[in-house]
Amino acid sequence: MKLAGKVAMVTGTSPNIGGGIVEELAAAGASVVCVDNDPANAQDAARYLQSRGTSAIAVACDVCDEAQAEAAVARTVREMGRLDILVNNAATFNRKGVLDMGVEEWRRQIDVILTGTFLYTRHAAKAMIASQVRGSIINIISTAGHQGEPRNVAYGTAKSGLLNFTRSVAMELAAHGIRVNSLTPTATDATEAVDRAKRWGRNVEDTKARRDAMESWRKRTPLQKLPAPSDYGRAAVFLASDDATMITGIDLRVDSGVVARYWGWDPAAEA
Repeated sequence: MKLAGKVAMVTGTSPNIGGGIVEELAAAGASVVCVDNDPANAQDAARYLQSRGTSAIAVACDVCDEAQAEAAVARTVREMGRLDILVNNAATFNRKGVLDMGVEEWRRQIDVILTGTFLYTRHAAKAMIASQVRGSIINIISTAGHQGEPRNVAYGTAKSGLLNFTRSVAMELAAHGIRVNSLTPTATDATEAVDRAKRWGRNVEDTKARRDAMESWRKRTPLQKLPAPSDYGRAAVFLASDDATMITGIDLRVDSGVVARYWGWDPAAEA
């Protein structure tokens, strides 16, 4: 129970990556605050954790609204007594490129990913400092933030921006004993997310189209396997725990080796 007695807040708690993170944080002993723009995501995540004996609350929040972000942090401290861990995972997807993305679509996606992370980091850090908590902040990136992906311009740009946001804030908060790191997922095996959604009481199915898409991605990975959301969750537990006391300002890639891969090497052909 590496996180026993800790309180963690996670933004973006759908059954996919965010769901895997909240469940692994809870399994490691943390109480969890589930934040999502979609009330169902926050409520289903918190309800499931509560059914497993974890202290959890749900917060429906637009991460781009500073008043709502500040209120979410204040509620966490008021009801949970403290805030030790923040995972900035909230994101929105809009697969358009520079030629067809409208400026308002651009602004919204940049706002959710970058401004949302800024606001939650700002108010969580203030709460940690006021309580003299030597906390941990983890920003969720994407392999799209490391590489040039066409027709996904705002997402990749925002995720790339989070890499240096992480380094900058890590340096700023080091004096307060608050560690700031990032975690990079990649294309993710959907099987676990489907199973999690069912456990949360949702009616979903793992379609053939989804399986075919995942198989296509899997063949391109050096490890010939796609990570599951729980893989990211266990990495988040590590970064948030005392095992990572001397780690700040780094990006931990849980990506089956895809960022490190030489562009001309085809793992599928070798396999």
